[in-house]
Amino acid sequence: MMEDKFYTIDQVAEMLGMHHKTIRKFITEGKLGASKVGKQWRISGHDLSIFMEKNNVKIGNEKINKELNVDYSTTGNEEDTISNRVNVSTVVDIKETEKDEYIRISNTLIAIANCKDPEIGKSTVSIKYDEKHKRLRIILWGSVKFIENMLSTISMLVEQ
Repeated sequence: MMEDKFYTIDQVAEMLGMHHKTIRKFITEGKLGASKVGKQWRISGHDLSIFMEKNNVKIGNEKINKELNVDYSTTGNEEDTISNRVNVSTVVDIKETEKDEYIRISNTLIAIANCKDPEIGKSTVSIKYDEKHKRLRIILWGSVKFIENMLSTISMLVEQ
């Protein structure tokens, strides 16, 4: 879980597919919370989650297979769910992923996100595939139940 981790500017830049100077700019403008540890900035998983939520940030390098990228947001009835209070973000990296497996996994996750279960609440799924390195990166943000569903689905799909 991202919540209790701390990241360097370079790690956040790589995760978000942005230049490290862009991340620095977000910090100096107060858009991204960070703490100075010695001379280095550290970004908590919590601050990163807040930044992603506020700015609807798409994670990943846009140069990678732009036409195959997916970013899905849903809004359910959030009044009576716990999703208003507790949100979780996580990054799932799957190495050695062939293109057909990437398509199968992303289609399944999109179908689940599209079901618009009110328990899901407001959630995002961002999927990036790096064909050259055969790496699939899935970034999830949403309620605990949404993240649980997505992680169990991913684990089931990968183990097939």
